[in-house]
Amino acid sequence: MSFLLETRGLSKSYRETGGNLEILKDVNFQLSEGCIVVLTGASGSGKSTFLNIVGALDKPTEGSVFFNGKNMDKFSRHEINLFHRKNLGFMFQFHHLLSEFTALENVLMPARIDKRNKSDSTKKALELLDAVGLLERAQHLPRELSGGERQRVALARALMNNPSLIIADEPSGNLDEKNAEMLKQLILELNEKFGQAFLIATHDMNLAEIATHRWVVARGTILPLCQ
Repeated sequence: MSFLLETRGLSKSYRETGGNLEILKDVNFQLSEGCIVVLTGASGSGKSTFLNIVGALDKPTEGSVFFNGKNMDKFSRHEINLFHRKNLGFMFQFHHLLSEFTALENVLMPARIDKRNKSDSTKKALELLDAVGLLERAQHLPRELSGGERQRVALARALMNNPSLIIADEPSGNLDEKNAEMLKQLILELNEKFGQAFLIATHDMNLAEIATHRWVVARGTILPLCQ
């Protein structure tokens, strides 16, 4: 069976005084196209480390990551940059919007970096803002938006280049209950509408309910939870 994302024997450790600190050990993980996969686990269990590695922001100590069957260990720096631009969208606990740019300009940023046609990109960005319920806020700066609205802009930005996979690290962690529920429903709707897969690390059990597959991170291992 072919997977969109797969890890084989993935391990990550850091050298520290007195020995090595092992964060991940022998992780074998799979994610298929169009799925919503949720990772749950205690703080410090290795969720963010895992996301950084499969998102090509960090390298494993051992093992390999495969994306669409291609071994990412073999990627050059240029190929990693292309991989980020063409295949991944990132979303974090804190929205990381650029404060001096409007909501529309923030959503457009991935397309500008990828040097896409301005007119087509603007049309797509407006469609995404409409999809997340913020079309009327397109010209507002981040400081003029609520926390929930900023996170919805960040989600639209992550979708801008039609990535195969959205990687989200605690996306509801900085939201109140109402906005967290809105984000949950929005991810479901956008997954169905656009078909992008989601890989989400969260402590939010309400958000975890949307998973088509759920994995649990504990003591450096990542194992599927039977549903």
